[in-house]
Amino acid sequence: MKPHSGTLVIDISGSGKAEAYEGVYQCTAHNEHGTAVSNNIVVRQSRSPLWSKESNPPFVVQEGASLVLKCRPPAGLPPPVIFWMDNNFQRLSLSRRVSQGLNGDLYFSNVEVSDSRSDYICYARFPRTQTIQQKQPITVRVVNMDAINETWPGFLNETDFFGDGQTEERRPSFQVPSGPSSSMMVLRGQLLEMECIAEGLPTPEITWSKVSGELPSNRATYLNFHKTLRIAAVTEADSGQYRCTAKNTLGSIHHVITVTVKAAPYWIEAPQNLVLAPREKGQLICRASGNPKPSVSWFMDGLPIHNAPEDSRRKVEGDTIMFEDVVSGSSAVYQCNASNEHGYLLANAFVNVLSEPPRMLTPPNKVYQVIMNQRAALECYSFGSPIPKITWFKENHTNAALEGDPYIFYDNGTLVIPVAQATNSGKYTCVALNMLGKSDNHVHLEVKEPTRILKQPEYKVVQRNRDVVFECPVKHDPSLIPTMIWLKDNGELPDDERFVVDSDSLTITEVTESDAGTYTCIMNTTLDQDSASADLRVVEQPDPPSDLELTDQKPRSVQLTWIPGDDHNSPIKRFLIQYEDSLHDHGSWHNLTEVPGTRTTAHLKLSPFVHYKFRVMALNDVGYSLPSPSSRHYKTRAAAPDENPTGVEGLGTQPDNLVIHWKPLTGLQSNGPGLQYVVYWRQKYVDEDWHSVKVANVSKFTVQGTPTFTPYEVKVQAVNEHGSGPEPPPVTAYSGEDLPKAAPHNVQVQVINSTLAHVHWEPVSLSSVRGHLKGYKVYYSRKGSLHNHSPHHSEQQVLTFSGNRTHGKLPGLHPFSRYALNVRVYNGRGEGPASSDEDFATQEGVPGHPAFLRVVNPSLDSLTLEWGPPHDRNGRLTGYTLKYQPVNNSNELGPLKEVTVAANETSFTLPNLKYSTRYKFYFNAKTQKGPGPTITQEAVTVIDEALGRPTVFVGEARPAVPTSWNVSSSLVEDGALISWEYWGPEKTVYVEYVEDSNEEKQKRELVNGSQSHVLKGLKEGLAYRVRVVAWGHADQMVHSSEEIWVTVPAMASRQVDIATQGWFIGLMCAIALLILVLLIVCFIKRNKGGKYPVKEKEDAHADPEIQPMKDEDCTFGEYSDNEDHKPLKGSRTPSNGTVKRDDSDDSLVDYGDGGDGQFNEDGSFIGQYSGRKERDTAECIESSEAPSPVNAMNSFV
Repeated sequence: MKPHSGTLVIDISGSGKAEAYEGVYQCTAHNEHGTAVSNNIVVRQSRSPLWSKESNPPFVVQEGASLVLKCRPPAGLPPPVIFWMDNNFQRLSLSRRVSQGLNGDLYFSNVEVSDSRSDYICYARFPRTQTIQQKQPITVRVVNMDAINETWPGFLNETDFFGDGQTEERRPSFQVPSGPSSSMMVLRGQLLEMECIAEGLPTPEITWSKVSGELPSNRATYLNFHKTLRIAAVTEADSGQYRCTAKNTLGSIHHVITVTVKAAPYWIEAPQNLVLAPREKGQLICRASGNPKPSVSWFMDGLPIHNAPEDSRRKVEGDTIMFEDVVSGSSAVYQCNASNEHGYLLANAFVNVLSEPPRMLTPPNKVYQVIMNQRAALECYSFGSPIPKITWFKENHTNAALEGDPYIFYDNGTLVIPVAQATNSGKYTCVALNMLGKSDNHVHLEVKEPTRILKQPEYKVVQRNRDVVFECPVKHDPSLIPTMIWLKDNGELPDDERFVVDSDSLTITEVTESDAGTYTCIMNTTLDQDSASADLRVVEQPDPPSDLELTDQKPRSVQLTWIPGDDHNSPIKRFLIQYEDSLHDHGSWHNLTEVPGTRTTAHLKLSPFVHYKFRVMALNDVGYSLPSPSSRHYKTRAAAPDENPTGVEGLGTQPDNLVIHWKPLTGLQSNGPGLQYVVYWRQKYVDEDWHSVKVANVSKFTVQGTPTFTPYEVKVQAVNEHGSGPEPPPVTAYSGEDLPKAAPHNVQVQVINSTLAHVHWEPVSLSSVRGHLKGYKVYYSRKGSLHNHSPHHSEQQVLTFSGNRTHGKLPGLHPFSRYALNVRVYNGRGEGPASSDEDFATQEGVPGHPAFLRVVNPSLDSLTLEWGPPHDRNGRLTGYTLKYQPVNNSNELGPLKEVTVAANETSFTLPNLKYSTRYKFYFNAKTQKGPGPTITQEAVTVIDEALGRPTVFVGEARPAVPTSWNVSSSLVEDGALISWEYWGPEKTVYVEYVEDSNEEKQKRELVNGSQSHVLKGLKEGLAYRVRVVAWGHADQMVHSSEEIWVTVPAMASRQVDIATQGWFIGLMCAIALLILVLLIVCFIKRNKGGKYPVKEKEDAHADPEIQPMKDEDCTFGEYSDNEDHKPLKGSRTPSNGTVKRDDSDDSLVDYGDGGDGQFNEDGSFIGQYSGRKERDTAECIESSEAPSPVNAMNSFV
């Protein structure tokens, strides 16, 4: 026995024999709580016996016959591994025809002459002893019938002979197993191996199936060329019949193997250790299964339980022991034994009767970090007896125990949140409680944001020597430290400074072809990771083709072949074939044709009289390759032209000529030397011969002396020294045009409305046109307005009507106007004479907007408007329409009123308006056709009549021009209100303003979505120029209004001055009158000698600081009070002698003229009210004059 261990060591390295230690061993462990026993341990010696000596006569076998070579190895422990080899220790080749059985024998389905050899050796390897034994070699000779007849005598007495006649093809038959059926037994969980080896000619094929069911595909494998079926981890479901079928071209044979699955005992429920508190109950369960069904027996501390002391608290019922009301000291180890004929199971279970308060096993304040939406498991392992009850609490969870969704509670105390969210973060407390006490533990859960790649790297195709950037932006929990890793083809990045890894990107500079591959960015944190991949394909222009070769050479064609160059990862799309004509255009290469990128040959059509050289360029997505080396020269013979000049046309430049033009042939098209052109012409529709002339090196010819605008037939033919080109088709041409000689007549005008007229005329004859009739032109001009008869000559306008027209419309005319027009025909040469002038007048229309609108003479309740008549009256004015409405400070419009003004008026006064109110005016003129466009203006009635007289502080536009802004201004309490009308598509509108005296301080304020704006902070007494501008999408000004002037007056605020209001003046006069009456009453009472009632008031307003007057103080006649020497109410002189004027309720010191107090003889004013800081008690100053109430009142006012 090893010290402090239960290990038993048996040393047989000495002289001891191993056989002496063979047997069954069992270990027993014992302490004060009980005895535990181990399973039986069988010890046996490994053996590798020698092969028995035997003589192996040679086998002579007819070709095609079957053969079995027996191995018969010696029995070993464990069984040996069998294999066949030759004298050179080379394994024999196995196949469908030659195979080794499970028993080690070598089976030949049919023998061949090549099987003849004298060194078939069977080897047995014993794994435990690491030894190999070999059988004596076996000789096999395979012969045909002729060889058998020749050697029969020599082998008759010393050989085994298989076969008795000529071997022919035969149906299969089984070499193993024998018979039509067999059976076998296997234990549950073990390996099942079934084999079927058949002989026949040709060699049979073996297939397997289960008679009543399916083969377990996940556990079944085929070995030995399908001759062995192996099923791993056998279960009871694998019982049944298995059929193996051997089949060749002559037939088939079947064998059925019946498999029975037995089972050694295996656990259904093994007994577990049990911890019980006194007076608790529990049970041990020992439940096992097997085939046949195992029997269960119980042991206590290694002894059969029926031999243990009787205990009424313990009861055995089959595979269960039940405990009730256990007591301390009854701990023991119980053994359960379940056995059948195939084996047994043994398990120990410790029943521990213990009293223990809860104790936490999980470390305190453990922090769990999980990723959002993942599973969070908070552990709370505890120990106690009785088993503690675990309760979970969460901080800030109203101290209530956790229960229900989303929590899952396990018996071991673990709290699981299947899908953790951020709200689950926090401090958790688990409490373990039993009857003996409680224990708690705190853990913390932190739910982190998952790591996510926001944008997967993109697939990149980049040219060689360019830079490429793979971006991999990542979002992760800020409390986790991320690590970015980049891989190339699932391996590390190359150790190259061209690879630059940033926090969220990988940059590869000067890419090479070896950089192509798959790049993966992996963002790791301590809790999770995310990854994404993208491919990089490095491309460049293809290499130039090579090895150009000319074949199939013909006078007008040749076959060109080439070898493509490397496409550099970008497939070639097409090949461009170019040629050089060293005879006509040496050094210049021209495109000849293109072929798809999948082809490497091209059939080229050639022209005569050309010295060709060819080259090829390859094109892929990157671009063209360099040109290939040029081919050898290929010359074609000269020939007559194959084509004539194109683009033949004739056109006269003068009335008596015809110029014939054509596009000359190129040198490639000439087909030979001496290229010339034969020009033919003749008058069409006239029976005459062709006129011709031969010219060279020109592209036109002029025929002189032709009649005006006469049709001709012309043609041009190419000729050279080898002949003429094909007969050209004639083309119709016309000689030169002349000006038309006739004018349209019977011109009539029909006025449709005020701006549209319809013109009719009769066309001229085609013969008078003397050319191609292009159309007619109408010349018209405005002579003046019907409103006044003064002549007005506007610029003459022209409308062109193409083709042979007889009428047309004149749009855009000015209403109420006189017009004159004439019509002319024109051809390619020019215009003909004009028709006689036709006068007409347009109808009356609506007028234009008034020339201006301004407000003058604003007053408290009225405004006067002045305007100018429209510049474009477009008819006889019938009057004006004025509409107006008030506008409050929030730009809300009030009720709209309308006034009609006579046509001869140019001003109008609106009475009965509200003072200090802004009004908006809408003004337009009208004719019998209706009202014209409206202009607007705004103005404010003033508060004081004096404010409105000197200057009108209203925005007034400069002399108006037709615009769509109608900008106006007015002064409001906090600035200048700028109003406008603009309905353009631009939504970005600014108000720009600048001081007239300082052009550099221009300012701009944004006023999107409004039709008015208040400019604040304007300086008093200054004039400002203001305009409204609209800006387009390109941040450029697209529209601007006219500038207006805004003048800020240098005067007091326009707020209402309360001192000038009548009601306030009246109120002040009433108060002054009341005070005067009260003063007069007081003086009358004093003059009558009555006491002034001050004592009661002083008592009501007692002041602790007021000191009684001393006897030596001055007292005045009957007003002194010997009982209470206190000053009158209102004097309240403090102890320091200071007079507090603010504390006086009725003192008149504020109404005097200042200086020392003056007193009259009747003592009307007692005390010193002059406000001196110290009172002089040594003297009393008498006033020689009483204060006048009138003076006092005047001082107050």
